[in-house]
Amino acid sequence: MATVRYSRLPYHHGDLRRALIEAALTLVTEEQEWSFSLREVARRAGVSHNAPYNHFPEKRDLLDAIAAVGFEHLRDGLASSVVGVDTAEGMLAASGQAYVRLGTENPALYRLMFGPALAHSYGGIRPRLTRQAALAAKAALDDMIVRGARSGAFGISPECRQDIALARLSIWSAAHGLTMLIIDRFAGGEVSTSDIVGRLIAIQIEGLRPLLAPRQPRLPNQPHNPAAQRS
Repeated sequence: MATVRYSRLPYHHGDLRRALIEAALTLVTEEQEWSFSLREVARRAGVSHNAPYNHFPEKRDLLDAIAAVGFEHLRDGLASSVVGVDTAEGMLAASGQAYVRLGTENPALYRLMFGPALAHSYGGIRPRLTRQAALAAKAALDDMIVRGARSGAFGISPECRQDIALARLSIWSAAHGLTMLIIDRFAGGEVSTSDIVGRLIAIQIEGLRPLLAPRQPRLPNQPHNPAAQRS
């Protein structure tokens, strides 16, 4: 997310909204906060100070668009990380690395995407653009889990929405929690971030593997017949 360079595009009729979003993303990346004014965004975009109001009546609407673009970058980053990876386990491992890297490269954007600021400004409900973009990113993770379930690598039903949701929540919680710990400087240092992420995702994957079929208990007074068990 943070390493993406948002180009300074000259304003042309029809792409004012895009120019404003790119200018605002650049400000978030450079300043690692979003306390800037719409006037500053307009100046960065090279348009009049009233121009942003044509697309964003309030600053919170622009922040909604920024967070949505952040989720789009996250979705695209997850997709790119698994190109050429054949197994569901490998996909989760690669996407976990990509997720934490994308989040820690631009902490302010990550906090805007996942933090309470946007929801608070909209009366406790996350705004529409952010919700829709987040669902698309979540779907990418669901696809990997379903693939693993169908291949037999994961011990969950590919048809059970609750199983998929719980598996996704487990993996996402681990990746998100680690991302925030790194951002807030509570993790890392002794071990490389890549090693930490690799181990954490490996633990999550291990928890998804099918359990060994339990051995059936022998009934009382049932004779032990190894030959019968082998037949």
